[in-house]
Amino acid sequence: MNRRLIKIKTLALILLLGLFCCTKVDLFERVINVPQQEWKASFKPVFKFTILDTTVPYQLYIILRHNNKYNYNNLWLNLYTRGPGDRFAAKVAYELPLATNDKGWLGSGMDDIYEHRIALTPINNEFYFKKPGDYSFALEQIMREDPLSNVLNIGLRIEKKTP
Repeated sequence: MNRRLIKIKTLALILLLGLFCCTKVDLFERVINVPQQEWKASFKPVFKFTILDTTVPYQLYIILRHNNKYNYNNLWLNLYTRGPGDRFAAKVAYELPLATNDKGWLGSGMDDIYEHRIALTPINNEFYFKKPGDYSFALEQIMREDPLSNVLNIGLRIEKKTP
């Protein structure tokens, strides 16, 4: 009888784990390698994803990895957004802080590599997708230095905001 109880508990645990593992995660994240660790203004990585739920706000993050030889305390970039049915992409410029004189690099680091996950904040602090469907975001560096040296990866993360 004791063995049967153990089998039932084990089966119940496996079923519960299966339910949690199969739960849909409302998240998109993709990171792209920058060729030769030099981000040219002409290299505009594109991120494509599908949004189904337009009733909740989302949080957008830029992911940047660079080495400690990166020359600047910030990064200027354009974010191009194209939604379902849009003929043209909307463009918004962002300045992303990467370091301060007091604290040094703001991202997390290991050896000489630093990673930043920087939240993009729209004017009203809430980002809603207007229509369900396929979206396309592109990133363009607009720094004075071209190519921008010592940039390893650039990426985009989109997740539903939790209340």
